Amino acid sequence: MNLDIQNKNALVCGSTQGIGKASAMQLALEGVNVTLIARNEEKLKKVLTELPNNNQNHSYIVADFSKPLELKEKLEASNLNFHILVNNTGGPAGGPVFNAQLDEFERAFTQHLKCNHVLVQALVPFMKEAGYGRIINVISTSVKQPLDGLGVSNTIRGAVANWSKTLANELGQFNITVNNVLPGATGTERLNEIINNKAKKTGLSVEEVSKNMMNASPAKRFAKPEEIANAVVFLASERASFINGINVPVDGGRTKSL
Repeated sequence: MNLDIQNKNALVCGSTQGIGKASAMQLALEGVNVTLIARNEEKLKKVLTELPNNNQNHSYIVADFSKPLELKEKLEASNLNFHILVNNTGGPAGGPVFNAQLDEFERAFTQHLKCNHVLVQALVPFMKEAGYGRIINVISTSVKQPLDGLGVSNTIRGAVANWSKTLANELGQFNITVNNVLPGATGTERLNEIINNKAKKTGLSVEEVSKNMMNASPAKRFAKPEEIANAVVFLASERASFINGINVPVDGGRTKSL
């Protein structure tokens, strides 16, 4: 299938590792001009050299998502002609919601919802002018089925999903779609942290925790970051022009609800 997104411009958040990096790679393979955004400049430089089609106009922006006003300033100093925005930020630390401190909620709300909103407000004017916009939020299957031991994440992810649906209703008339990709357990550094924390708390080995998590999915394995990225790229394409305001689980069938 020709996705028809050659020479479109994409801004991909959290793109130095995991799903963000995989999404940047897959978009670049489709001929998209990719701008990476994350806080570690050395990692950004490294990923930039790895992007396919280096004859494309790839670039990067250094920004810390714990500082939304600083992010806004960085964006205002940049060329904001992006057709595609991939919102992707590492999840909050695990733990029961009852034990969560107030600052944990505030920090996660800032990094996920506030910064997503700053990005959207900065990029949507060009999308309207271009008559083409794709906003894809990488969230979690917890927006459909809360995950044990991820209390703050469950809470904030749900807020982002509802923000996204509201935005989809407001922007659809401009040929701007807003959709959420909900990864299941994916082979990333974030998953390794979750597994190690769970092993420490339960007394199980890392191998036992990993096996139990794999068995929770009918696929009996973890996703590859590229498998999540494939959904992101399709939703960013011309071929997904009438898909708007939905949650797309990419979890091998783990989520029990429809």
